[in-house]
Amino acid sequence: MSISRIDILNQKFSRSLRGYSPTEVDRCMQEAADTIGRLSEDRSLLEARVTELEARLRDFKDRENALRDTLLTAQKVTDELKSTAQREAQLIIDAAYAKAENLINQGHQRLAKIHEEINASKKMRAQFEMKVQAVIDSHQQLIEMNRKEDEQLDAMEKKVAFLKANNG
Repeated sequence: MSISRIDILNQKFSRSLRGYSPTEVDRCMQEAADTIGRLSEDRSLLEARVTELEARLRDFKDRENALRDTLLTAQKVTDELKSTAQREAQLIIDAAYAKAENLINQGHQRLAKIHEEINASKKMRAQFEMKVQAVIDSHQQLIEMNRKEDEQLDAMEKKVAFLKANNG
């Protein structure tokens, strides 16, 4: 049975000759009623506070669950982004290697072509040098023949002059 402050204050006792002092009983009843009233008010306040705190706790738990879900989702998205980035990076690297290999092959082909052109140029130079040398040799032979002819003509002129001088 629950007793309230008002129940205590309204409680009336029968009077008897040898009973307790009504003033002391009234004062004790008043103190008990005040104490029970305060305790009842405190209890109501505490119950309200407990209800409020339970609501806040539910709210915090809901927030915690939402944050946990958000973190898990963010972790999954991050993992997916990392995985996608790694795949894309690998594709870029593979493409770069293929392009580099292609450039190297083109470089080798160009180098081989340059070597062929150099060899062809050397061959042409050698042929040109041989032709020039042949022309030089031919001209030297002509010069030598002209010199011999000049010497022969000089020798003939000397003979003719000697013969003129002696014959005439």
